[in-house]
Amino acid sequence: MKKLVAPFAVLLLLSFGLTAEKLTDEEREKAVGKLTSTHEHMINTLEGLSEEQLDYKTTPESWSIAECVEHLTISEHAFAELLKTTLATPPDEAMRAAATMEDDQVYAMISSREKKVKTSEAFEPTGKFGGYQLTLDALTAKRTEHIEYLKTTEDDFRNHFNEMPFGTLDAYQIVIFMAGHTERHVMQMEEILEDEDFPEE
Repeated sequence: MKKLVAPFAVLLLLSFGLTAEKLTDEEREKAVGKLTSTHEHMINTLEGLSEEQLDYKTTPESWSIAECVEHLTISEHAFAELLKTTLATPPDEAMRAAATMEDDQVYAMISSREKKVKTSEAFEPTGKFGGYQLTLDALTAKRTEHIEYLKTTEDDFRNHFNEMPFGTLDAYQIVIFMAGHTERHVMQMEEILEDEDFPEE
C-alpha cells in the first residue's frame, strides 16, 4: 500500500504546483495597449498614400510599403497559430528558467531596426490576400480579433512556452513580440516615406 501512496502523493503535489496564472490587470492593459497603438501607428502611416506611393521601392530588391503590409498580414495570421499551439502545450513551470528575457526586452529586440534580417520564404509577400485594401482589411480583422481576445481571456499565458530561434518565450511574450514586430515594419515604412525619390503623390 505504501508503494502506491508515495507516487500518488508526488503526482498530487505536482498537479497543485502547476497553478494557472491569469493575466494581471497590468499585463492585460499592456498587451492590449501595445497591440492597439502599433496598429494605429501603421494606419496613420498609411493614411492618404496613393497606389504609386504604396508600390514605391527604394531599390529593386527592397519591399514596398504595400509589401510590408502584406508581410504583416501573413505574420499576424502566423502569430495566431503560434499562440494557439503554445497555449495547447502542457504547462511547464520548469521552462521559466529558460525564458530569460523580460517583456520589455522582447519588444525592444524585435522592434529595433538596427539589425536587418531577411525573412523566410513563407513570410514573403506574394499577393495571397488579393489587392492592397483586401490585405489591409485582413490584417485589421485579425489584429482586432487578437485585441478582443486579450481583453477577456482567462488563459494561462505564463506557464506555456515556445522555443524561438533567439530564445524561449512564454505565451504572453509572443503577444508582445507580435506588437513589436508591427512597430518594426511601420518604421520600415517610414524609412521608405523619407527616401529622397519617394513620389510626391
